[in-house]
Amino acid sequence: MADIYELSIALDLRDELSGEEIAELRWHLGLGPRPVELTVVRAFPVVVEDDRGELVTEDDPAPLLGCHDTASKAGGALTSVLLRREGGWTLTARQEVHPDDFDRVGELLTWLAAKAEGHHERFDGSVRVGWTRFHEEDKTHPLTVCGGRVGWPS
Repeated sequence: MADIYELSIALDLRDELSGEEIAELRWHLGLGPRPVELTVVRAFPVVVEDDRGELVTEDDPAPLLGCHDTASKAGGALTSVLLRREGGWTLTARQEVHPDDFDRVGELLTWLAAKAEGHHERFDGSVRVGWTRFHEEDKTHPLTVCGGRVGWPS
């Protein structure tokens, strides 16, 4: 059984993003080319076997919310959209994510939470960035960022 979670994000972002930040966000959403320099999520370590059969860690940048295809476990379609709106940006994404990727995706979600419009902030200071659910469950759970940490399911 695969540990796959459906991740749904719905955020309004303030109009303070630089052109470089928009370009990097578009890349993470599968909507544009990879920028030369990555500043939001900087490291994408993967362990591979080298020519001598030894395990080494390499940096392999890949979009974190960039799948635009059918879902393998959660059903339906996976997609990400970023639209300009009056006074900022609006982002909607539906992706599948494995717990091994929670840290990396969490870096992006933490950055997005810091850029989110105030109406996403909750009474406890957390920012609701979306919802998540285990692919075999029907019930969704709010996904929040508080104090730089994402409240992933346990």
